[in-house]
Amino acid sequence: MRYITARKRAVGKGSAHSGTEHHWSMTMSSVALAFLVPTWVYIVGHALGQDYATVRATFAHPFTAIVTALVLVIGMRHFAMGATMAIEDYARGTVRKMLVIFVTSLSTVIAATGLYALVRIAL
Repeated sequence: MRYITARKRAVGKGSAHSGTEHHWSMTMSSVALAFLVPTWVYIVGHALGQDYATVRATFAHPFTAIVTALVLVIGMRHFAMGATMAIEDYARGTVRKMLVIFVTSLSTVIAATGLYALVRIAL
């Protein structure tokens, strides 16, 4: 007798065969963000109102820089996946394709700009 879990039975099901994978990806990124964002807000909160040298010193620490980079990358990926899913649900045709390309490009540009600024500040 084979024992198959409910998740294993659901993998590969649905019209696009990727619904379960998308759900797990969104779940994992939201759990990661649930821990990263409060930590990042605490760090940035202490840097607010400080002079430029203090802010540079704060973001020069490896832990601070890594947390900031993870928030940028994971947050923008989570945004892109969620916005793409909403667009796919409510838009059709060429408008859908253009909006998906726009959202993906926007999240990539924001992440790249944020990482560039982080490197400039941290180094």
